[in-house]
Amino acid sequence: MIIIVAAKLGYQVRIFSEAARQMGRQVTLITDRCHQLDDPWGDEAIPLQFDNPDLSSLPPLRADGIIGVGDRPAYIASLIAEHLGVPFHPPIAMERAKDKFLARNCFAAAGLRTPWYQLFKASEHPVSVSNAVPYPCVLKPIGLSASRGVIRANDPDQFVAAFIRIRKLLRAPDVRDDRILVESFIPGREFAVEGVMRNGKFQMLAIFDKPDPLDGPFFEETIYTTPSRASAEICKLIEATVRLAVAALGLTNGPVHSELRVNGDQAWMLEVAGRPIGGLCAQTLKFDGGMSLEELLLRQAIQQDVSQLNRETKSAGVMMIPIPSEGILERVDGVDVAKQIEGVEDVIITAKEGYRMIPLPEGSSYLGFIFARAESSSEVEQILRLAHSKLTFSLLPVLPLV
Repeated sequence: MIIIVAAKLGYQVRIFSEAARQMGRQVTLITDRCHQLDDPWGDEAIPLQFDNPDLSSLPPLRADGIIGVGDRPAYIASLIAEHLGVPFHPPIAMERAKDKFLARNCFAAAGLRTPWYQLFKASEHPVSVSNAVPYPCVLKPIGLSASRGVIRANDPDQFVAAFIRIRKLLRAPDVRDDRILVESFIPGREFAVEGVMRNGKFQMLAIFDKPDPLDGPFFEETIYTTPSRASAEICKLIEATVRLAVAALGLTNGPVHSELRVNGDQAWMLEVAGRPIGGLCAQTLKFDGGMSLEELLLRQAIQQDVSQLNRETKSAGVMMIPIPSEGILERVDGVDVAKQIEGVEDVIITAKEGYRMIPLPEGSSYLGFIFARAESSSEVEQILRLAHSKLTFSLLPVLPLV
């Protein structure tokens, strides 16, 4: 049996569940839902309050492996794994990974290149804080992902505005934090690395280029392409840096998704998460026999050797469709036209019509995903941009409360 821990049962959870069933493995879902609801979705999921997980409330479980879908569920998965004696990243390492300040401390202690950084309380006076930081700098909530709440400031006025904006975000019910990490801005090209660990050994699966410049004021990720167009020397530097970073955090067994910047011949670690790449982005990666990333990670979770699996050689990429402005999604046009473009593998709109769309830095989602494959990563990028240009989004204004 394989345990899948998730905050909600979205498309990524369904993909993992289907992959497990195709492997002939029974799946048990553990989700953050009210224990008083009697299986409202008919999935027989076990409820567990992620805010205050009482592992003694779990029924008797025997599992061969475990995986967490998302940052918070991955941390809960580490607690459950320790409770059951199942191999996974240890909770202490996951605590470090999900806290940007703790991670920075670990990276610095391991000798990795680290920008100037300092932690502040959101309750501090932003004007006073603005006089104590270098410019340009980046303000970050310490526990959020996907660039949510991350804002660049080039001067004290911008800093004060960003500090107040993040302070408001931190009061949201799904955030509930009061700490803001400020660090000096790191120029350079940004990359993402997907990998997996077994018994403390890191195996790199893919390097993704992020061809759009991520210089602020916000840091919305859009296009990922692989394999990387960076030189062999830079790719070796990236792999070596991630290898040092995961060791510094103490990650040991399970998926790894990491972000870093390269400036000249220097690599700067941004963050490491003990979870797979989010959303539907995993669809870009295929391995021997057409194996999905989800199946590979599940096989690793049950201690099968995946070190000899090779990623397909054809270039691939994904565009996480950004939300152009705040509003109520009325409709998306042009999907069929975009799908007809040569090289486009699929266009999936995951946002629901009639729902409110909130862009970064406050938002935490995308409108959907565009997937493409071609002979080169540069061609993949061109295809993704062309497909995106065929889409139009109708958003109705949000009426202010009277």
